[in-house]
Amino acid sequence: MLTVLGFAMIATFLVLIMLKKMSPIAALVLIPALFCVAVGQGAQLGDYVIEGVGKLAPTAAMLMFAIVYFGVMIDVGLFDPIVRGILRFCKADPVRVVVGTAVLAAIVSLDGDGSTTFMITVSAMYPLYKRLKMSLVVMTGVAATANGVMNTLPWGGPTARAATALKLDAADIFVPMIPALGVGLLFVFALAYVLGRRERKRIGYLTLDEVLVPEADAVLVAAGGGKGKGEGKAGAVGAKATGAAGDAPGTTVGAAAGTGEGDGFQGLDPNRATLRPKLYWFNAGLTVALLAAMILELLPIPVLFLLGAALALTVNYPKMAEQKERIAAHADNVLNVAGMVFAAAVFTGVLTGTGMVKHMADWLVGAIPDGMGPHMALVTGVLSLPLTYFMSNDGFYFGVLPVLAEAGAAHGVSSLEIARASLVGQALHMSSPLVPAVYVLVGMAKVEFGDHTRFTVKWAALTSLVVLAAGILFGII
Repeated sequence: MLTVLGFAMIATFLVLIMLKKMSPIAALVLIPALFCVAVGQGAQLGDYVIEGVGKLAPTAAMLMFAIVYFGVMIDVGLFDPIVRGILRFCKADPVRVVVGTAVLAAIVSLDGDGSTTFMITVSAMYPLYKRLKMSLVVMTGVAATANGVMNTLPWGGPTARAATALKLDAADIFVPMIPALGVGLLFVFALAYVLGRRERKRIGYLTLDEVLVPEADAVLVAAGGGKGKGEGKAGAVGAKATGAAGDAPGTTVGAAAGTGEGDGFQGLDPNRATLRPKLYWFNAGLTVALLAAMILELLPIPVLFLLGAALALTVNYPKMAEQKERIAAHADNVLNVAGMVFAAAVFTGVLTGTGMVKHMADWLVGAIPDGMGPHMALVTGVLSLPLTYFMSNDGFYFGVLPVLAEAGAAHGVSSLEIARASLVGQALHMSSPLVPAVYVLVGMAKVEFGDHTRFTVKWAALTSLVVLAAGILFGII
């Protein structure tokens, strides 16, 4: 009964948000509350929610202060050189823009934190997508999938969880998986190229006028915006459209730099008041130190971002009024993401507290035919797709993986193979409604979560299957 209701609850949630019948926050709260009552445990709803909130509170705190920290870093101009480099590569070609999105997301994912990756990627690429009228779900889908493949880094979480759950060395799990993960990343780049070609066919082949390149390079965007000295000045940034086949000239597309006109995106002038060029190397050093401390686990991540945000605000904006202005500028993103995380705590709290997750996992494991025993690594890889999408990584790696490893051991399949196979679903996992970072992605990109889900799931699942196939082909799994 709990198994059926668990799957029904998840299906109801996904259908309602994809059909846009409910907002994600409302769906994350109301649907599990109704199902909790339906299973006869309504009296325990408060306990389940409080437990769920308690578990996700550190994540919410981390996201809140990470948004403030990286928002300030974007305001002061830390990432401007990276953005200019990406923009020079992309120019106004949709193919280059989408491939550039995948490359940037993969590079930034090296820090092991999805929220950081999405904040920097969206901040860099959002203006181009808006100015060229490209599909924003392409940006969120490619960024999430690229980050999902890179999320398997030992300091990213899943590999460490698998190693802990099965008492293995993280390096023994991850290092042999590098070729398969490399194939997965190449597939994401190829997918980005195909999606870029589709966008080019839809909106035409666009090229920036050489005279306008310096201005185009200066079109940046910040998570919270901010008024600068150059805002409101004339100086349109345009692009000439020649059509998909390169025949007749098309219309000029663009938006005035720094005016906020044109599809509502706000460009930041290279002379904006929030820039702190004299503090560039301080901010760069602080960011490197922060990321290094995260990787070395010197302090809990929420504490690191809290300290980093406080230090960044104090040094870059010593005046109280300036600090309040910067915090207010990013408050919208903070509130949206934190609200979504706490709403997700209701969903996960009910799933776990009522026992739905355990019954669902037991049913799936029990449904494996005896004849598949010698192929438990393959089974684990396939199951990792739906299970890591519908469950948290903690639930899967600490609750389900040991059971799968036991079943594999009975048929001579090593726990190392099982652990490696368990990583392949991460490309899909990063778009799960139970992953807080995905709300940072869709929130900053101003994309409906349902639209992102509908577009991304099929490509992310295909990427995971490619990683699995490569692992089997190379004899890793």
